[in-house]
Amino acid sequence: MKHPASPRRPALRQLALGAALVAAFTGLSLQAVAQEKIKVGLMLPYTGTFAALGVAIENGFRQYVDEQGGKLGGRAIEFVKVDDESDPAKAADNANKLVKRDNVDVMVGTVHSGVALAMAKVAKDNDTLLIVPNAGADAITGPLCAPNIFRSSFSNWQPGYAIGKVAAERKFKTAVTLTWKYAAGDETVRGFKEAFEGGGGKVVKELNLPFPTVEFQALLTEIASTRPDVVFVFFAGGGAVKFVKDWSAAGLKDKIPLYASGFLTDGTLEAQGDAAAGIMTALHYADDLSNKRDQAFRLQYAKTYKLQPDVYAVQGYDAAQLLGAGLAAVKGDIKNRDGMVKAMEAARIDSPRGPFTLSKAHNPVQDFYLRQVVGKVNKNVGLAAKGLADPARGCRM
Repeated sequence: MKHPASPRRPALRQLALGAALVAAFTGLSLQAVAQEKIKVGLMLPYTGTFAALGVAIENGFRQYVDEQGGKLGGRAIEFVKVDDESDPAKAADNANKLVKRDNVDVMVGTVHSGVALAMAKVAKDNDTLLIVPNAGADAITGPLCAPNIFRSSFSNWQPGYAIGKVAAERKFKTAVTLTWKYAAGDETVRGFKEAFEGGGGKVVKELNLPFPTVEFQALLTEIASTRPDVVFVFFAGGGAVKFVKDWSAAGLKDKIPLYASGFLTDGTLEAQGDAAAGIMTALHYADDLSNKRDQAFRLQYAKTYKLQPDVYAVQGYDAAQLLGAGLAAVKGDIKNRDGMVKAMEAARIDSPRGPFTLSKAHNPVQDFYLRQVVGKVNKNVGLAAKGLADPARGCRM
């Protein structure tokens, strides 16, 4: 005896067919997403005082992407490059072009703190992901902190504080500081002063000159007449080369100990030559670290670019690592911003500098090495500060 056909069967077949179509459509959608490239806007200095730094950052970033087969989170990477010229006056326009004209998924930049501050504002206004691979402007992970803004480098306060701590521990009593008059210089000096005076020393003069001026002679004469126990300076790139040579030529090299943020001698030793010998600096990287990650990184960098890497290359490499951690967690779906941010916040980056994590303000919590220039090497001679976290003053995230 035949049973009457169930009236539910056509409906079930329709549901099954619908589910299959949804699954197929979803699969095609995911496949389409996987085929789309992630657009990374590199806004870096390719001309001027900081040109070599911008190139090193890009090299490091590309090296990590290449090590992953040209993909992060399963997505190929497309680069859009802008020369920011280290000019804050052009920064907002350049950043807005990347976001609104080029439709980049993430901005990476930059070196100059004044330019980076403008980039952070544009990123915040447009909810665009920003990874800062160098500029240490304290405000980026302070008052301007935001869920979509990360840094793979340092805050200006950090290296200044680290070397100021060493100077105080070595019982220097008086110091003169000298820097360019801009955010990076002011904030690095502030970090030095906080640690040095907190340890019993006294900053007796704070000298500066406009960026990127390199006419140091009158200031060196003033330092010589003041005769402090130690001098602390912040310069980088071409300005750092000129300062170190002028310092030596003025006869101060063997008279007053020179301490600095590590950027004075990073990527500049070849040009500075013997004039740099003996300079003490603090930075989150050194040329002779013994960890295997750094050794592999340096070997590959030298093979690829025919250059020795520096801290700028490391910071670019780690910016790519940080982006990769976020994309891997969301399987390449960069529109899943919450998932990406959560993964990036929780990431433990296996950096050539040594492993680091991120603070709540998205700034690296990291060791700072005490380095001394020996030959053409920033030789690691100990720890200036271990696991140093920026205080992130003003961050309300």
